[in-house]
Amino acid sequence: MKARNGRGPGFNRRFNPRGWVIRHMQVALASLGRLWRVPLATFMTAAVIGIAIALPGAMNTLVNNVRTLSGAWDSSASLSLFLKPDVSEADGTALARLLGTWPEIGTIRVIGRAEALAEFRRLSGFGDALDMLGENPLPVVLLLQPSPSASGPDAAATLAERLGKLPEVDIAQLDLQWVRRLHAITRTAERGIWVLAGLLSMAVLLIVGNTIRLEINNRRPEIEITKLVGATNAFIRRPFLYDGLWYGLMGGLIAWVLIGISVLSLQGPVAELAGLYDSQFELSGLSWRASLTVLLGSGLLGLIGAWLAVGRHLAAIEPA
Repeated sequence: MKARNGRGPGFNRRFNPRGWVIRHMQVALASLGRLWRVPLATFMTAAVIGIAIALPGAMNTLVNNVRTLSGAWDSSASLSLFLKPDVSEADGTALARLLGTWPEIGTIRVIGRAEALAEFRRLSGFGDALDMLGENPLPVVLLLQPSPSASGPDAAATLAERLGKLPEVDIAQLDLQWVRRLHAITRTAERGIWVLAGLLSMAVLLIVGNTIRLEINNRRPEIEITKLVGATNAFIRRPFLYDGLWYGLMGGLIAWVLIGISVLSLQGPVAELAGLYDSQFELSGLSWRASLTVLLGSGLLGLIGAWLAVGRHLAAIEPA
């Protein structure tokens, strides 16, 4: 009679919030215990999900580090002003004092003709050829460090164009083309990460959906009996949804561990490489916000995959 009136295990005349929370906690713990009793199968499924989630997560971590490094390069970008041959070192120093008042310019260094010749002799290896010259052919050079407000690629390019129009300046050189290319590569990599994340998210949905489908088939007699005593589809669906949620959370935890291990294994070589370039750059891992996104996103994928699988296969099971 209960089954006919719909007052089975899945029916409540009045909504009780406290009872609702207790029932969900019971089902969640029962689902976790059921997965714990088959640790190998549970770990293999969660590991596949974790690897799928770790791939875009690791690539995103790499892109974030590259963005941080390129930001440091942007702030250290410098301008080289090659003055005209008839500009003396005293005139160059006076021009440097004048440019020092510009808000777009941070620091200025004047390189005289003698210092430029000595540096060129040391770096080029053409010392004997330089000795044959009657006079120093190198001009006075001003090395400018843009201020933080003008250190970006576009702002620095505008500043270089403005400085190149000064009557004392022959060439204003700004070597930021490689920085622009790095920014373009970073943007392309970000778009590729989103595409890869979308594809692997679909793979996670398929993995969880197939796992839940097998679980439904294995528990088919139990589901039929439960429906005979009046259980609703929502009541029967609940433990499978928690299965998918637990699979997703465990997969996210495994992905977080894999990304952390990868970052730790690369910190030593990256620090050594940065030291060769006199840089203090350190490889950073997932932030707390990114870690929370990985865990919650993987849990949500597991829940959606379970919902799709249960909604499709549960309706096909009816007691004979």
